[in-house]
Amino acid sequence: MNSVEPDLSPEEYQALGEFRYRIRRFLHLSEEAAARAGIEARQYQFLLALRGLIQQERVTIGDLAERLQLRHHSVVGMINRLVARKLIERRRGDSDRRQVYIHLTTRGDDLLRKLALYHRSELVASAPALVSALQALMGAGATAQEGMSAKASHAD
Repeated sequence: MNSVEPDLSPEEYQALGEFRYRIRRFLHLSEEAAARAGIEARQYQFLLALRGLIQQERVTIGDLAERLQLRHHSVVGMINRLVARKLIERRRGDSDRRQVYIHLTTRGDDLLRKLALYHRSELVASAPALVSALQALMGAGATAQEGMSAKASHAD
């Protein structure tokens, strides 16, 4: 069996490039929508992560850091900026006053709802192209994997 990693086929490169383009296009539209709403794209992601954790009643800085894949101190900085804009608020724990929980304000929830509705409609519009690109990528990858398996079994 050959220990050299196989290259990707031209079709796999094309499928990977198309998939990456579709994701980046959606993210670009997202960044523009957030800017039009007066916030940064990362702040929208923060608000969405916070709202997505709403079932949890008590959302901590650590929870948000995990969701956003950011360091604790970076999340604290975002929290400070969002609190200043009155989009979120900090609340101390009842039983442990050292614990801090993060909550959306009505203003933050309203802004998030508008942006999320826009994002959902954009996803609905771009879903066919995104799914097609993903299917092409998965199909190209599966074909290559099958070819590798066939070569390996013939080598035995």
